[in-house]
Amino acid sequence: MPQDSRNPLKVDIPRAAAHPKHHVWLYAGVAVLAVAVIAGVYLVYPFLHARSAQKKIYHVGILSGLDIFLPTADGFKQKMTELGYVEGKNITYDLQKTNFEPAKEQDILKKFVEDNDDLILTFPTEVSLAAKAATKGTDIPVVFADSYTDGVELIDSVSKPGGNITGVRFPGAELSIKRLQYIHQLLPSAKRVWVAYQKDYPPVPPMMEKVRAAAAGMGIMLVEVPASGPEDITADLEARSKAKDIGIDAILEVAEPLVIQSGPFAEIAKFADTHKLMISDSALMPGDTGPLLSDFTDSIAVGKQVAVLADKVFKGIPAGNIPVVSPEDYLKVNYRVAQKIGLPLSQEFLSNATDIIR
Repeated sequence: MPQDSRNPLKVDIPRAAAHPKHHVWLYAGVAVLAVAVIAGVYLVYPFLHARSAQKKIYHVGILSGLDIFLPTADGFKQKMTELGYVEGKNITYDLQKTNFEPAKEQDILKKFVEDNDDLILTFPTEVSLAAKAATKGTDIPVVFADSYTDGVELIDSVSKPGGNITGVRFPGAELSIKRLQYIHQLLPSAKRVWVAYQKDYPPVPPMMEKVRAAAAGMGIMLVEVPASGPEDITADLEARSKAKDIGIDAILEVAEPLVIQSGPFAEIAKFADTHKLMISDSALMPGDTGPLLSDFTDSIAVGKQVAVLADKVFKGIPAGNIPVVSPEDYLKVNYRVAQKIGLPLSQEFLSNATDIIR
């Protein structure tokens, strides 16, 4: 290359290299390279995003407030596995159990919130209400199971629960009325049906209002025992045992938390066995004593329904926009009790049962 004699370090650029056409080609090359880089980013981004999503580990706090509903957690985990959430890989569970222990439940929920869990699963009603309060002002979604939605301030509506909450409702009134219908179907002569319940339990008044209306339509008089505790049930049954006429023809258990406790449940079963009364309840007993039939939800199935809702939450749908769902109920029959009290059961009726104790 020629050098400038006045400045030996200066090099003259050949005129051909500085031609405008070469600038055009240079700019075009840079533009093509930029486009290629941008296109590469767009092509690679979905894969990077997918890998990032795969690395997400969801943390779920589960609070069971009543042992009878504990299998709900098992059904939830089973269905979550089917949906691709593998425990220890992309999801973890912190299962806590209480049994009518409000102070302990508050501490557990406080920890779930402090841990900033991705989702809180609660059941039944009391702990679901507590979880709604504990997560107020946060973005932690709550999915409930086995919880009343009538008579309590849990949701805005079934179609749009609102806030950070959704779940699987507990159909208390529907179950109670179906159990009463079974009494009317199998024992039409039963006109006085005994029913005890916890009187200060918030969902009970709206539920009993519906049960009373159904009973009136069947020509049945409900012999109600509003109880503050097991002692009230014991006192009523003892008084009836001493009377010439016990004053009732059958026993109905409505969907409430007092009668299902082991103490009252056993006392009622003993009274019915002594006086050969039909009980329509939420659970059966082994052998030839206790309820003749039960109509209740299946906690495993409810847990699976909850998992479907949780999956929607994890996919970005706000919990409050996901409609609340209702579970199925299942009829179970103790045929041995029916034989003992001398109540014939048709094959047509038995064919509707999912389980029969013979």
